[in-house]
Amino acid sequence: MTLELVGISVLWLFLFGYVIIGSIDFGAGFFSTYSDWAGKKHVIHKIIQRYLSPVWEVTNVFLVFFFVGIVGFFPKTAYYYGTALLVPASISIILLAIRGSYYAFGTYGVKDNKWYAFLYGMTGIFIPASFTTVLTISEGGFIDMQDNRIILLYGELLRSPYSWGVVLLAIVSVLFISASFLTYYAHAAGDGKATRLLRVYSLLWSFPSILAAFAVVFTLREHNPVHFDRMLDIGWVFALSTLFFAGAVYLIYKKKRYGTAFVLVTLQYGFAFFGYGFSHYPYLLYPHLTIYDGFTNPTMAIALIIAFIAGLLLLLPSLYLLMRLFLFNKKYVKGEI
Repeated sequence: MTLELVGISVLWLFLFGYVIIGSIDFGAGFFSTYSDWAGKKHVIHKIIQRYLSPVWEVTNVFLVFFFVGIVGFFPKTAYYYGTALLVPASISIILLAIRGSYYAFGTYGVKDNKWYAFLYGMTGIFIPASFTTVLTISEGGFIDMQDNRIILLYGELLRSPYSWGVVLLAIVSVLFISASFLTYYAHAAGDGKATRLLRVYSLLWSFPSILAAFAVVFTLREHNPVHFDRMLDIGWVFALSTLFFAGAVYLIYKKKRYGTAFVLVTLQYGFAFFGYGFSHYPYLLYPHLTIYDGFTNPTMAIALIIAFIAGLLLLLPSLYLLMRLFLFNKKYVKGEI
């Protein structure tokens, strides 16, 4: 295995960690806001707050690792993506700042403000949608090179069915992943009312998520036939992903083994995510940039790989302790401490 492949694999692993943990966080914010505006705050708000309180500060660690790593391993991405994504990335940063402000004001300042809650919930939808711009333009067709300048074709981006399909998939996936986890969390807390409501949310967003996935694949066939054909070559990976989805929905529908259902949801997105990444290999930006173009020198690459593996070995035990001491501590889950 080459250093380039090891580097992108490590980065993809960190990005997947952010996809799952971030989705739970973003979706929880949306459901918290919705429950407040729909008059159901008393049903699920406490469950959501008990999850968010110890977790929100570590959610973005995975994202920071990924962005530091992508520039460290593949310096040319800073030139291509940094120029093209100046406006979309700025929007994402503003949304993240608004979300962070809510945590600060909600914890130390004014509580129960509906406008703070509204902004918090909407950022949970808009942040994933804005992040998808990276995956969208990586498929090619949205960047123009003029006099060594990189120009993002906003008109093409806004008119592309594939672009909107990816945005839709990001939003509904966030809500499905989050609802399936929170259903399990409410069940572990012994909160029957919250479990029943969140179970409905899980089922409600399950089929839109799989339909959006098929829509993305269908539009990708027209937008980037090369990538689509490579996905067909490993179609069994996406077939397994669909089977995991069916198993998770079945368990949630039958009101049993919510923890196993969430594991299946994680496997569903894991297989689809890594299958997508493998079929996209070796391109970072089709057709301009591959993982072999402008890769950092071997000494730097080895140092980064060691640092990232060490970071992962430090991060995983920390997350385990967080879950053991807080998230899945029986007294904490039930609100006794």
